[in-house]
Amino acid sequence: MLSKALLRLGTSAARHPWRVIAAWLVAATLAVLAAVAFGGRTADSMTAPGLDSQRAAELIERAGTGQEGMTAQVVVTPLDAGATFFDDDGARTALTRLGTEVERLPHVLGTSDPAGALDAGEDTAVRGGLVSADGRVAVVRVQYPDQSRLSAEDLDALVELGDRLRPELPLRIEMGGNLFYAFSDPDGGASELIGLLAAATILFLAFGSLVAAALPIGMAVFGLTVGVATMTVLAGVTEVPTFAPVLGSMVGLGVGIDYALFVLARHREYLARGLDPHAAAGRAVATAGRPVVFAGGTVVVSILGLAVANVPFMTVGGLAVSIVVLTMVLASVTLLPAFLGVAGPRLGRTGRIGRIGRIGRALRAGRSGRRDRRRDAAAGAVPAGWRRWIGHVGRHPAPYAVGAAALLLTATLPVLGLRVGLPDDGSLPHSRTERRAYDLVADGFGPGTNGPLVIAADPTGDPGVVDRLVAAVAADPGIASVAPTHTDRATGIATLVVFPTTSPQDKATADTLARLRTDVLPTAIGQSPARAHVGGAAASLSDVGRRTSQRLPVFVAAVLAMSFLLLMLVFRSILVPLKAVLLNLLSIGAAYGIMVAVFQWGWGGALIGLEATVPIVSFIPMFLFAILFGLSMDYEVFLLSRVREEYLRTGDNGTAIVEGVSGTARIITSAALIMVAVFLSFAVADDPSAKMFGLGLATAIFIDATVVRMVLVPATMTLLGRSNWWLPKWLDRMLPRGPVGTDDTDAEPTGEAPRPRPADR
Repeated sequence: MLSKALLRLGTSAARHPWRVIAAWLVAATLAVLAAVAFGGRTADSMTAPGLDSQRAAELIERAGTGQEGMTAQVVVTPLDAGATFFDDDGARTALTRLGTEVERLPHVLGTSDPAGALDAGEDTAVRGGLVSADGRVAVVRVQYPDQSRLSAEDLDALVELGDRLRPELPLRIEMGGNLFYAFSDPDGGASELIGLLAAATILFLAFGSLVAAALPIGMAVFGLTVGVATMTVLAGVTEVPTFAPVLGSMVGLGVGIDYALFVLARHREYLARGLDPHAAAGRAVATAGRPVVFAGGTVVVSILGLAVANVPFMTVGGLAVSIVVLTMVLASVTLLPAFLGVAGPRLGRTGRIGRIGRIGRALRAGRSGRRDRRRDAAAGAVPAGWRRWIGHVGRHPAPYAVGAAALLLTATLPVLGLRVGLPDDGSLPHSRTERRAYDLVADGFGPGTNGPLVIAADPTGDPGVVDRLVAAVAADPGIASVAPTHTDRATGIATLVVFPTTSPQDKATADTLARLRTDVLPTAIGQSPARAHVGGAAASLSDVGRRTSQRLPVFVAAVLAMSFLLLMLVFRSILVPLKAVLLNLLSIGAAYGIMVAVFQWGWGGALIGLEATVPIVSFIPMFLFAILFGLSMDYEVFLLSRVREEYLRTGDNGTAIVEGVSGTARIITSAALIMVAVFLSFAVADDPSAKMFGLGLATAIFIDATVVRMVLVPATMTLLGRSNWWLPKWLDRMLPRGPVGTDDTDAEPTGEAPRPRPADR
């Protein structure tokens, strides 16, 4: 049985703590050394098989034009506010030198020549899209080979060149392009530190002990070191997306400290009952460790389910995050009990804050005269306020259930306006050179210049189709200009670079892309055997967003079905799992709605440093659903296990709800505060994707631990009465025994819970 295995594991780790700690030190050292020796840098490749943009990329690669590779752009303007490239010889000479220096960089296949366009005449320069109409902005476009042949060193070389030339040239030099998007390091380091400090503060306030607060933090740091280092090694084998380390750190810190909190709280209960530290650690791992293993496994399975989207970077990103979560689960049942063994009986002593709280609780209990002191001591002196609140909700279940559900449904309404896409460089803060380059290009050439579309045409059997395509595309109202066509002599494949009238993240750009594919290109091709596909970064991101949106319902249905079946097995009930699934949907839907209000509508965006409204990143809704549904199982199993335990002991539904919910309220509240603090620390990062992950996760966890757990759960369970635990006899006989998530504190952790009396069924 799982509980017996965890009991042996936890007891052994507590009895031989230095062996376990040494093993983790060795594992962390080896992981870091492997990351240094064999690890790779994260990179983004927003493609997926079968998409139209992917077919365009394959045609471009066949033609060998080099346009299938990575690009960067160096955007410049004269430092003299009144000068232009048309009339400032010094600026023009500096522009020539800049282009020459850029072309000499490693792996650069070629660059555009705005200085040459200037020499050819003003009109030619404007038509070539290399110098703005007013002569104030010039662009050096840099072509690199395919991403597989590049590394972050290429980005570093370009950035270092700009740093070196800025003091030497009379130019303002800014840079951008998808080379930055692919190889820029995530900015999660400061967020991780803020999250750790916030978690340490909450843990100290919860336990009133520096030692008790330090143990979960130490375990989380160990686990995060091993997990992220392993992720780096994975990046040396395959492309790991840049958001994976940030998301892995965010989720890893949250679940690691959360899991440790559950085990530590149970350990202190056993110490208070008089068990020696080794036995208490073993019992804590056997009881609280079961929900940890169950919840962690659910998180991993949910995240790995992202493979149904058939988007490779999402699958690999999910695998990378799962590695961190698995590491935290393993640390919770091995490293943490070792720490508990080292700490010994000191964890049973309460600090000043804890003593003050205990005195306050005792005074309140004495005034009321109605508290059951014996049960209060066994349950860890749960504050009377929680019992009063849950009892109050239980006396008025219908109004609270309707009111809370209406509140969450109202928060969910903005989801109807959800628009997926990918924030471009225009959403970055002005402190980033990519944002400044974006603004210069948009001001000089128009917003669509920041997101060109690349049309690849194979004119096999119809050589005149290219001219028809150029004419048709240029006539579309959503297209500002079409660059000169490039045709490969060997294959005949033609590539057209076209510039929309709107920015890459604008909905109108997506409409233009759809119109080109469904109307403009098919009409121009007609019955010809030729074929044409639309690619480019903007098209690829739009296609990935469309695919994830199409696959999201299937993924959601699969996760809901899995969660229902697992909870039914754990709690031997039909209605409890169904209620849990519906309530989790409500909390996640409300989180989605708040994200739309903040990021798309701009409500409160300034509070997290958001400088412009942006669409929701296409892959974030699916990732959030996977992570949140797994994380919600922590609280679901922890809370309902206590309710189920009380129901099996008393046979009274009302008593079980009050005792179970109030008995877990302090731990769930502390755990939720830690997760919210960790996730919100990432919401202030520069990257909009990190902001969305941080705010979305924090919002959902906050709602889940407050409105759902403290209002909707007791209200709906009171309304359902004994029906909560109804299970058809034929189904009861079919289901396997062994409640993985049952958290029975009073029985030895054998994995078997007492059976309810037949009358209680």
